Amino acid sequence: MTDWTELIGPATAYAQGGTAPTGGGAFLTSFAPFIVIFVLFWVLLIRPQQKRQKEHRSLVDNLKKGDKVITNGGMFGTVMAVSSETITLQVADNVKIKMLRSEIMGMQAEIDA
Repeated sequence: MTDWTELIGPATAYAQGGTAPTGGGAFLTSFAPFIVIFVLFWVLLIRPQQKRQKEHRSLVDNLKKGDKVITNGGMFGTVMAVSSETITLQVADNVKIKMLRSEIMGMQAEIDA
């Protein structure tokens, strides 16, 4: 038979102003899986995406007249003019289109290689 005073002894001591028994490693042990999951997400998902965004921003910022590019829609063209938000592409003889700079996917030489 269980002695109930053994079970309620720590509870009554805590209620009377004592401290509850705590484990110092319990906090870290309970949050360790969350920390590991966050680190994995950072390494596998967040950091590579940030790197791609930085490379794309650099590509778009460094566009100049004469660059051969590919748009997100798959259209090949040559940059004819560059402004702050838009570029003008020549896609065929006497056919020029104006589009947002952010719609450039990459340089033609990078894709063909």
